[in-house]
Amino acid sequence: MPSARVHLADVLRTADASRTGALWKLDGAARQLDANLVRLRPGAVVAEHVEPDLDVLLVVLEGDGSLRHADEHEQLAPGALVFVPRGERRSVTAGPDGLAYLTAHRRRPGLTIARMPAREGGESACLLSRICPACDRVSEDPAAAYCARCGEHLPTP
Repeated sequence: MPSARVHLADVLRTADASRTGALWKLDGAARQLDANLVRLRPGAVVAEHVEPDLDVLLVVLEGDGSLRHADEHEQLAPGALVFVPRGERRSVTAGPDGLAYLTAHRRRPGLTIARMPAREGGESACLLSRICPACDRVSEDPAAAYCARCGEHLPTP
């Protein structure tokens, strides 16, 4: 497996300032870890959601904002490191200067396509428009326009 070496400040500095969502993610098929560098616009919100299977480590790199988890609001500023356990409701709100943060968690197994057994009433609905192209998370909200994990725009159905 190739080593991942990146200077996150360089990624933030060289990325188009209007680009939001996942600016960088850890690649490599054999890895056991996922990591994403996420940038949110000023005032942007990653909607409240629950990650039932994965603990997440969040490290703030630039900007400020707040993290709501465990029914508390925690202020975020550069250098803040927060552990959010699986099963805990959480949401992130960017401050007036926006927010850039790194997340790291155990790698989720890749999605597979399998034929579902026939059921009365036809086949199940396609979920492709609810899968984030940046982090592969399936949105729980069928009407969501942005990924609740990384803020990336979801595909249109």
